[in-house]
Amino acid sequence: MQVELTQKVVAQKSEYDSTLFTVWQHLTRDYGDRVALRDPHSQPIVELTYAQVFEQALNFAGGLQSLGVAPGDRVAIIAENSPHWLIADLGTLFASLVNVPRSAIAPLQELEYILRHSGSTVAILQDLKTWKQLQYILSELGIFRVILLSDEVQKGCFGFNDLLTLGRGQSTMRGLQRSQLATIMYTSGTTGNPKGVMLTHGNLMHQIENLDVAVQPNSGERVLSILPTWHCYERACEYFLLSRGCMIVYSDRRHLKQDLQAERPHYFIAVPRIWELFYDAIGQQIQNKSRTARSLVKVFLRLSELYITQRRITTHQSSERVENEFKNKKISKWQHRILSILHRLGDALVYRKIRQAIAPQLKCAITGGATLPAYLDNFYEILGIEILNGYGLTETAPVLAARRINRNVRGTVGPALPGTELKIVHPETGLPLPSGETGLVMARGPQVTIGYYENPEATAQVLCADGWFNTGDLGWLTPDGDLAIAGRAKDTIVLSNGENVEPEPLENCYKQSVYINQIVLIGQDRKRLTALILPNLDEIAAWATTQKLSSVPETELLHYPQVRQLMKAQLKQYSNPRSLHAVSDFRFVPEPFSPDNGLTTQTLKIRRAKVEQHYAYLIDEMYD
Repeated sequence: MQVELTQKVVAQKSEYDSTLFTVWQHLTRDYGDRVALRDPHSQPIVELTYAQVFEQALNFAGGLQSLGVAPGDRVAIIAENSPHWLIADLGTLFASLVNVPRSAIAPLQELEYILRHSGSTVAILQDLKTWKQLQYILSELGIFRVILLSDEVQKGCFGFNDLLTLGRGQSTMRGLQRSQLATIMYTSGTTGNPKGVMLTHGNLMHQIENLDVAVQPNSGERVLSILPTWHCYERACEYFLLSRGCMIVYSDRRHLKQDLQAERPHYFIAVPRIWELFYDAIGQQIQNKSRTARSLVKVFLRLSELYITQRRITTHQSSERVENEFKNKKISKWQHRILSILHRLGDALVYRKIRQAIAPQLKCAITGGATLPAYLDNFYEILGIEILNGYGLTETAPVLAARRINRNVRGTVGPALPGTELKIVHPETGLPLPSGETGLVMARGPQVTIGYYENPEATAQVLCADGWFNTGDLGWLTPDGDLAIAGRAKDTIVLSNGENVEPEPLENCYKQSVYINQIVLIGQDRKRLTALILPNLDEIAAWATTQKLSSVPETELLHYPQVRQLMKAQLKQYSNPRSLHAVSDFRFVPEPFSPDNGLTTQTLKIRRAKVEQHYAYLIDEMYD
């Protein structure tokens, strides 16, 4: 049933026609009765149609306007994924406000900084617990208009449904301009205070209008959401997929495995760490099989890797560097045909079962937030799981480049989106470099930020007068214009002899070992490389039973010299053959690098400076 819009909608001029507001007007007209948002883990289960989402967003906007919030005011949204989050997001944007989203579990010091720095005058909070944690900060900053996205009762706060009731029929929507500031998204802050990235309605609309070059979803298809919606990557993907009439199903890491089966999504948005966890779990299951079965699976995987590599080259789905590496292994047509038959046999006996165990109806997975290691790219292509890798930053709303279904060039993040320019320049001179040479990635396009909020110095460091944005990433372009990322410029380890080491590609090689869960390389201003390693205790314990160490408790196992020798052998075996640098020493860490201990961002990027500070005692041991 189509919703009857009772709001006083001011007629919009034609030049304002393409904004999030008009997108949702059209969605309500075309898919009003179709489910847009589903939360299977709320009590009771929540399902909202497109018409209901639009109506509630309008009422939310009206409620804010009734509280005296004026266009351009900054409104903080401190909450996690939920249908109410999206309604609050859309409601603030429809009311011409500037929202400032952040996680409810972010450190209080970080939240205080963001609330203060952004000048937010309203706080939209996850629930009463979040309010209790922030009440003294809100009071000190003079933020007395507080909305809870729950319906808990608290004096001085509006519950979600209370605000909708207050705003019913009250909102006055004026024509949104694409040049208007829509949101301030604070960076993850891997070092220092986070910077407030200013994104306009036009920045956001560029993603909605152009991501279909990478993926073309059909209306009614299901999308599993697990990444934080307040993060630019997930937010842009959800905007785009909703604009195509898809259903967003909210999940979390605790329910991910069951939701991939029960909700049967067609699309899944993830980061490389999630694919690593799946890879490790599959490897563990293979290790638990009989020796004959393990050997058979490994043979199939080796043959399939040869097959897919050759297939990529013949279909122009491989980067030039991979092709050059493969020249020494070039195979004949009849060998390729035999490999094709064996690959299909491997699919019938092994790969199909793994696909069904992960996500039986998955058409395509979208990954970003960090570089997808080559071994994962290979593994999931062998399994028949289509992964489209993309690249961007919060400052670019975020997607700059993405692989396509019909141009899924492994080893790259694909070509630039329409209207987007990319170039590679020398890190020191700034002069353009030819294709194939590694340098700083520069970008220009309609999705690039207008700058950092109240921080002209930081803006000037990354934005040139002619619109080029310095991503701070190292990369190179193929002759066909596909971008490959080589690492983060500021993550580059400079040894005391002046040699530069890009840690991420090396770490990705080492993580292929079943005995290594996570690894961080250390060495800035030092003579040699070392590593902090989170070991896979289950695999090490299984190996120990074959080495007459079965009676040793797991808590003591890592102290045994045999285990240290095992890890040294793994580091040697999985070192990057193209690198001149090897790990000279290592220490085991007692817990994962994660957002919980502040050693990664919420999208699981390593905060290297914080890791070095946290484990300074272990690092000193290695260099002493």
